[in-house]
Amino acid sequence: MKPINILLVEDNEGDILLTTEALAEFKIVNEITVKRDGREAITYFESLTDREQLPGIVLLDINLPKINGQEVLLFIKNHEKFKHIPVIILTTSSAEKDILVSYKNHVNCYITKPIDVLDFVRAISKIEEFWINIVSIPNK
Repeated sequence: MKPINILLVEDNEGDILLTTEALAEFKIVNEITVKRDGREAITYFESLTDREQLPGIVLLDINLPKINGQEVLLFIKNHEKFKHIPVIILTTSSAEKDILVSYKNHVNCYITKPIDVLDFVRAISKIEEFWINIVSIPNK
């Protein structure tokens, strides 16, 4: 298993706690950086000066304060320096419109958050299994 840094962009404290605890359980994530709104996420990306600092994966909620997740997704995918980073939408929305817009904006994966805590943790474990253990992600 390869170590990876994850950027979690999420405003719900309960989901932040569940996600970080589930990821920590797998013991392969080097670092989890949390940004609680879209503006924070974009400012974070703008502050990165070294390719070594880039996250390996972004877990992104759509319904964020200040700047929504779709705008953050567009920011990432429209910048040469960041567009190779896999972005996984992890949101409560199962609206067809949100799914369609996300894929039009080049999201790599769209996951509707399960309501049940155990199902949520299982979904995080599947993200880990697929995106960290199976998929080849480009080096920074």
